[in-house]
Amino acid sequence: MLIRDVQAYAIRIRSTSSPLRFAGVLAEDYRLPGNSRRSIYSRHHETCIVRIESDDGLVGWGEGQSPVGARVTEAIVQDICRPMLQGTSPHEWEAVWYRLYSAMRERGHVTGFFVDALAGIDIAVHDLLGKALQLPVWKLLRGGFTQPVPVYVGVSGQDAATVEKQVRSLKEDWGYTAFKVHATQGDDAIVSVMEAARQAAGPQARLMLDLHGTRDVQGAIRLSERLADTELYWLEAPCLAEDGRGHAEIRARIPTRVATGEWLRTVWDWKPFIGQRACDVAMPDVARTGLAEGKRIAALCDAESLEISPHVGGGGILAVAATIHYAACLPHFTMMEHSHAAHHTKGRIAADYPEPDQGVFPLPDGPGLGVDIDEDRLSHYSWPGN
Repeated sequence: MLIRDVQAYAIRIRSTSSPLRFAGVLAEDYRLPGNSRRSIYSRHHETCIVRIESDDGLVGWGEGQSPVGARVTEAIVQDICRPMLQGTSPHEWEAVWYRLYSAMRERGHVTGFFVDALAGIDIAVHDLLGKALQLPVWKLLRGGFTQPVPVYVGVSGQDAATVEKQVRSLKEDWGYTAFKVHATQGDDAIVSVMEAARQAAGPQARLMLDLHGTRDVQGAIRLSERLADTELYWLEAPCLAEDGRGHAEIRARIPTRVATGEWLRTVWDWKPFIGQRACDVAMPDVARTGLAEGKRIAALCDAESLEISPHVGGGGILAVAATIHYAACLPHFTMMEHSHAAHHTKGRIAADYPEPDQGVFPLPDGPGLGVDIDEDRLSHYSWPGN
């Protein structure tokens, strides 16, 4: 079996309104928060889908997470990777991946959009191999540590009343037992929000806080001290992404776990963070790492007894599915991220896809990833058609 064709599709599934209340509209579809440490966001669901077809007619699907700038990832797949992939064997994938990665490393493209493109290709190759061998991807990867796969659900922490209402509904109506609040405002407001979240979640629920890198070291430590009574399971991204030493200092000085790493794409990225003991919970994102590199990262974490909670964030339905399979391969897996409100929007390009039930994803037992992409829908949401 050889790869015959590779195609990439930048998609945008439009939203009529944005749940994110950010200052500073940058353009019609993108918003830049007023806080200088925060990321640009799209008002819509954007990502890059990769389609790989073999010479015997099988098709594998993957995703390189691209919450903004999906056409950049699409161009990298089409213009740089596609010519090198045609005629190669999926059964020799890790050697092929290394060749693709090396093609741009001397030029400094060892992370970012280029590695996101490789991740999308990698996931598509694993989907293709699973279909060829009639195995779910988690068995192809020799997993089976965790089944079913527990999740935590994200909540926007803008104000205490809204957070309490959201957490209570997610708990009582949908059966979730773990909640992560995204909050970046002042300390007083965050303390109020987290107290409300704990009240709604109950004493047995796991409760986490994501600061999105908005504090310096001392600020994160002070806030953690004020949140002691809320008994956080972890404090996520407390300081800037590049500051491994800062993460390590925070971790050493607070009793709460520190979680981080969604932006780290390769073992070369992860090695210094792990070496500095910069976190207790590692958060690789397989739509940025790919599954093969994700397993190499997991081996580093396993050697240091680090928990792994895979990041999903703005990833689409193929990223969700790939993460479910990845979670089953992790000896120190704890929980997978899940976006309850966005799940069905992400699934619009598919006729069938995984659904959570009472806070867990069942492990798929069919071949490949278990997502049935509808190519007509995919075309509808692809640029420039949408």
